[in-house]
Amino acid sequence: MSAVRLIARDELRLMRRNRVAVIAFALLVLLTLIAAMTSWTHQQGVADLRARFQSEADRAFDAQPDRHPHRVVHYGHFIFRPLGPLAAFDPGVDAFTGNSMFLEGHRQNTANFGDVRQSSQLIRFGQLTPAFVLQILAPLLLIFLGYGALARERERGTLRQLLAQGVSGRQLFAGKAVALGLVAILIGLPAMIGFALIAGQPGALAGPMAVIALGYAAWLLLWTLVVVLVSASVARSRDALLALLAIWAVAVILLPRIAPDIAGQAHPLTTRLETDIAIQRDLRQLGDSHNADDPFFAAFKQKILDQYGVARVEDLPVNYKGLLAIEGEKLTSRLFDRYAANSFATQSRQSTVMNGFGLLSPTIALRHLSMAAAGTDLAGHRRFLDQAEAYRFDIVQRLNRLQAEAVSYADDTAKDPGADRRKRVADSHWDRIPDFAFRPASATALVGAALPGLAIVIGWLFAAIAAAWFVSGRLQRNSK
Repeated sequence: MSAVRLIARDELRLMRRNRVAVIAFALLVLLTLIAAMTSWTHQQGVADLRARFQSEADRAFDAQPDRHPHRVVHYGHFIFRPLGPLAAFDPGVDAFTGNSMFLEGHRQNTANFGDVRQSSQLIRFGQLTPAFVLQILAPLLLIFLGYGALARERERGTLRQLLAQGVSGRQLFAGKAVALGLVAILIGLPAMIGFALIAGQPGALAGPMAVIALGYAAWLLLWTLVVVLVSASVARSRDALLALLAIWAVAVILLPRIAPDIAGQAHPLTTRLETDIAIQRDLRQLGDSHNADDPFFAAFKQKILDQYGVARVEDLPVNYKGLLAIEGEKLTSRLFDRYAANSFATQSRQSTVMNGFGLLSPTIALRHLSMAAAGTDLAGHRRFLDQAEAYRFDIVQRLNRLQAEAVSYADDTAKDPGADRRKRVADSHWDRIPDFAFRPASATALVGAALPGLAIVIGWLFAAIAAAWFVSGRLQRNSK
């Protein structure tokens, strides 16, 4: 039996004798399993609830009576963001960004009803998910199980004896790391059970799941090496424990909390109120379609008259008010898109700053790859908003074209008692408007978005391996 295997077996035996360590390990494994099951159940419930609400909203929209098309534009429509299967592992920003939108003409609304706005403030500190347990709690358990791996041998004087018996420093280091690594594997096993549940669901993608599994395996191995490294570098177990707790507090808690604040200060985001005021100011500058003397819309009117070869809007074969609504929606939508693009550009710069902190804290890089592969990051939220806006614009323009083609200009401008009835169109038109269908990102896109974070975590791992090689090689000299 090799020296590495003997040392690993002896270290595991010592861990088994430590009742506190065994209980803590069992509790964390149980917590991870509970987190996987509860998160899966919660996400299934959320997905079913959103699907039911979406069905009810579609049914309510289709069930409208005969109406003027422009009234339907303002009646609006609700849509809900569906979640992919991997959201059960890492819900990402979904709790903060909202999950439903109200679509209406002349406005581009934001997503609403995020869990953070409706739940206890405790949700801001992290939901009980497999990702949270592996990111935050698993390193802490590895610290308490392995902080004395080599420092204990030095304190007791057995380190010199082991090395004197022909065991090299690298063999001793490897044996301790293998023992702690086996514990790390067992810690991550319940999360893999959760993956097994996810794998059988519609929409589950093998590529992103493999990236997540690889990223968390590298994360747990990284902490295994860090724990043994610190234990090999100090003289006392107490010093190793204090140093490791300080590293954990800074890398896992402090830096991920202050990085968003620094990113926000570096690239301030315009508030919703400021954006609304700016949009209203720009809308006034575009022109007033209700003002016959407005230069822009006067030119538009003349263009339409010339196109159809008539002298008056009353002589047009289509309803001029519908054409005016189509043009107005084009103008306002371009404006909304420009402000939305500016907002997302700022958020993208903030994300770049945040991801840069991954060079100082692998926790940030791990979160980035986890959310990106799960499709629950900022890019996933933007994907929903972009598709929602495209759907909103399509609905509004369909209704505007319906006004132009199915309602005469004479009826649309009439004021007599029966005019309101003549302006309405049949309710069968509402059924012809397609329902919202969210298109999730492809596996290739998700994997590509996660690769930068994965590269940083693996880079940290290689740095830890290099440090382990160097430190373990010096154990022989430092033991004298």
